[in-house]
Amino acid sequence: MLKYILKRVLIFIPTLIIVSFLTFVISTNAPGDPVETMLNKNQGGEGQAAQKLATEKAYNDLKHQLGLDLPIFYFAFTNTTTSDTAYKITKGSHRATLERIAYTYGNWGDVAKYYKALQNFESDLYRQPKEAKTAEAITRIKDYAQQLYDNYEESKIKHVFSEINFIFDSNPSLIVLNGAYNAVKSGFENCVHNQRLTNRYIPTIHFYGTNNQYHNWLTNFLTGNFGISYQDKRPVSSVIWDALPNTMYLSLISIFLAYIIALPIGVRSSINKGRIRERATTTGLFILYSLPNFWIATMMVVFLCGGDYLSWFPAPGAEPIPDDAPLWYTISETIYRSILPLFCWTYASLAFISRQMRGGMLNVLGQDYIRTARAKGLNEKEVIWKHAFKNSLLPVITLFASIFPAAIAGSFVIESVFAIPGMGSLTLKALFARDYPIIFTTMMFTAVLTMVGNLVADILYAFVDPRISFSSKK
Repeated sequence: MLKYILKRVLIFIPTLIIVSFLTFVISTNAPGDPVETMLNKNQGGEGQAAQKLATEKAYNDLKHQLGLDLPIFYFAFTNTTTSDTAYKITKGSHRATLERIAYTYGNWGDVAKYYKALQNFESDLYRQPKEAKTAEAITRIKDYAQQLYDNYEESKIKHVFSEINFIFDSNPSLIVLNGAYNAVKSGFENCVHNQRLTNRYIPTIHFYGTNNQYHNWLTNFLTGNFGISYQDKRPVSSVIWDALPNTMYLSLISIFLAYIIALPIGVRSSINKGRIRERATTTGLFILYSLPNFWIATMMVVFLCGGDYLSWFPAPGAEPIPDDAPLWYTISETIYRSILPLFCWTYASLAFISRQMRGGMLNVLGQDYIRTARAKGLNEKEVIWKHAFKNSLLPVITLFASIFPAAIAGSFVIESVFAIPGMGSLTLKALFARDYPIIFTTMMFTAVLTMVGNLVADILYAFVDPRISFSSKK
């Protein structure tokens, strides 16, 4: 058994690496710019407005702080239309546009010069004094210059140039900007004229070593550094640690109650198969399982938490228990407030587990060794609980592998309805806010717990059924 456990733990390592790689790939391709998002939180603006308010230095400093100015992976397999230093372009949208232009014309050198000329032109625009007669024209040129950062099609870029030409022709006082603007046009013309399309078909590999985003992200995760939350710039570990106890408390108690109640119900249902009491129990559990928990939770809040009906329980969002409250009051109040969430969290699992236990017991009770035990004169209680019960637990143990990760993931619905600041509500808020460090940290923890749950289930298999052996036989 120990050898098997060691082998499974060793298998966890490549599995964890694959899961982490997939999670990282999703995170790096998620929409939005995390740097702009965090600057937006600080400035209180929206979208690109925050980036305009923040200086380029603030943007670059924050990007460096987050480690987003490094290569993405250990190496990049590409073609010679791109450079091994393309990752140094700070704006992801700009980098994507330049890579499309480089692929179209096959010459990264000319594309880099075009981008540099465009940056210089934009800087000159922002340095122009604010005069009434040129303010509107400069604003329009700024908008068109911004479009050049996002366009990679020749027809669209030339259309932008024609619009800017018209503005210059209509405003002779802007002649001071002609030099920088002509450098932009000539830079793009060089990209078109110096095409090297064969570079598309010449493969190349750029090696970056271990100082890359994925390596740092994985090593930080393994050491407990999960990054910075985009919403409030707190460490993700601190944010999760605040929410985790609330979820762990409810989910672990829910799992315990579900198993401790469902197993006897399933056993009794299998023994009393076909009787009225068994049919009533089965029907009741089936109805419970069919009712969506968000509806049950909402109905309980409406009818039992005040308002126009009963006030048996506190309404969601009630005042928290004071830190200086007596211990007995804290315990009793916590239990009192947990009754409704625990019921809504448990009843569906209770119904499902009892059904699985009933099916497992019915299958075991038809086996030959059960008939043999009865023929030996053993009483029915001993036959059921000593011989049949353990061997019927295999389907229920299998469920544990899928239920166990819920101890971390929580429940979006229950925590939202009852205003519980747990992992479920935290992840839901992170999804709406695109707070990817929290989302992907939760994904990684869920994956780890799923692997642990499967290992625990395998160990329990051998414990409840000695016929199951994980050691190799010669």
